[in-house]
Amino acid sequence: MPIEIVDAAQPRLAKGVRLQTDSATGKSVLLFPEGIVELNETAQEILSRCNGRTFNEIVRALTEEYDSDIAALAADVRETLTDLHQRKLIELI
Repeated sequence: MPIEIVDAAQPRLAKGVRLQTDSATGKSVLLFPEGIVELNETAQEILSRCNGRTFNEIVRALTEEYDSDIAALAADVRETLTDLHQRKLIELI
């Protein structure tokens, strides 16, 4: 059962997971002991803000930067973070 990401949750990369740019492709990736996940631009933008900010702060920053609908953006961010959490690539504190 998926977890509910509350507005005050502070997503961060799980222990052993690193966000970096793949030197061969130039794409953003998550590296972890069991493998590698190539990220799309949206996921990279979300994860680059998972540095102690709350879910709400991440959504507000993305809304300002991309001038998009806050409700739609919040749903996209929540879906991305839920997927990454289920794959044990992020933690919520």
